[in-house]
Amino acid sequence: MSKKTLNAENLAALGAETLANLLIEVSTGSAEIKRRLRLELSHNLGPTELARDVRKRLNSIRRSTSFVGWRRRKALIKDLTTQAEMIIEKIAPDAPDVAFDLLWEFVDLAPSVYERVDDSRGDVGDVFRNARAQLEDIAPRAGLDPQTLALRIWEVVRDNGYGEFDGIIGLMANTLGTAGLDHLKTLVTAHAETPVEEPQSHAAIQFLRDLRSNGGNYAEEQKSRLIKRCLQEIAVAQGDTDAYVAQYSAAELARPHVAAEVAELELGEGRASAALAVLTGADLDQRRVDDLRWDRVYIACLLALDRLPDAQTHRWSVFCATLDRDVLRDYLKVLPDFDDIEVEDEAKAHALQFEDFTTALSFFLAWPDLIFAAKLVEDRAEELNGNLYELLTPAAESLRDRHPRAAVLLWRAMIDYALTEGRTTRYGHAADHLMDCIAADLEVTDYGRFPPHEVFEGYLRERHKHKSSFWARLP
Repeated sequence: MSKKTLNAENLAALGAETLANLLIEVSTGSAEIKRRLRLELSHNLGPTELARDVRKRLNSIRRSTSFVGWRRRKALIKDLTTQAEMIIEKIAPDAPDVAFDLLWEFVDLAPSVYERVDDSRGDVGDVFRNARAQLEDIAPRAGLDPQTLALRIWEVVRDNGYGEFDGIIGLMANTLGTAGLDHLKTLVTAHAETPVEEPQSHAAIQFLRDLRSNGGNYAEEQKSRLIKRCLQEIAVAQGDTDAYVAQYSAAELARPHVAAEVAELELGEGRASAALAVLTGADLDQRRVDDLRWDRVYIACLLALDRLPDAQTHRWSVFCATLDRDVLRDYLKVLPDFDDIEVEDEAKAHALQFEDFTTALSFFLAWPDLIFAAKLVEDRAEELNGNLYELLTPAAESLRDRHPRAAVLLWRAMIDYALTEGRTTRYGHAADHLMDCIAADLEVTDYGRFPPHEVFEGYLRERHKHKSSFWARLP
């Protein structure tokens, strides 16, 4: 390796004095580099000195009110990341108590940062979420009093407007221990018994709150959600399934996704009958068609109760309604030899006639069975939606070698859609697809009931002859 390569070994060979002068030179005009160098100098003096500088920087960030535009986003993220790294990597090993307080203060800084930066990409939030996760590792070494920590947690979860302390109860569960969790539970239940003081708001704001609360008391509903969430997180930390489930009302248990969640917990406790009772009490009219969680838990309950025939019946019913391939695989696994082949053929025949063409094509591609995928495309070509390029493009690639006629139909659908709808941003892809059709024409010996390539291209040139920006893309 060249001695001029920029790596640690070659730079160390320059000597401390030369490197120091270089650092002074490159830091000139760069507040970020100067700040980092000062932090390293502080660390050299010990964790206490470094903690003082980090806290000073956090206070400075908190006091700032200027909006951070896209030009300064990276610098802000770098600054925040540096402060978090100093706490976690430099201070925590020698002074975990100081590091815990600093990291808690860092996470608590999040709302003031969110209020002055656009975090639609989530990268600013990632810095705070990663820092919050590290609290779990540092807390047990920080010598914290469980009851004091419980009070500290309760204060932040009550004012968790940006979700900066989401999951903090679970993260601190080991450090809280039984005494801390019990004290936290006492604080929550005491809060539940205190009356709600509805803040005075502008009439328009109050109107919007009433809409969100379905005509109820907004503050009361907000308080109720907080209490339920906290008690459930405490119950999870204590392994108390009954306490967790007790926080759901009968109306909530009637929702399929809630029933499925509770049933999973009951199953985990070995109470399959109770789990099944919860599931059968749900209102399945509220279930989304594409949400199979209730069905999967229901099947697990039946299996736990040695009701395999009932489980199989439900699996087949679910498959017929959704074409979910995992459900079908589970169904086939327990069938006797050779019966599975016959049933698989029956399942594929059903998929060919499935109401939703897109779901059927996705099933055959994922199973996979390209023969049936090609048959589906050719049998129901009139149902092709050329706008679904994210499905049709990879489908055509999968079919092009052994089923070129079906691949051509997929390309034609996307070409026709792009041109008919005037989707100029797709003209480049459409031109590529037309070239694919030309190449596949050499492989297709019989177009069957579909027009041959020269007829299709002639149709395109006549109907879309004025779309010069498309035709210009062809060789």
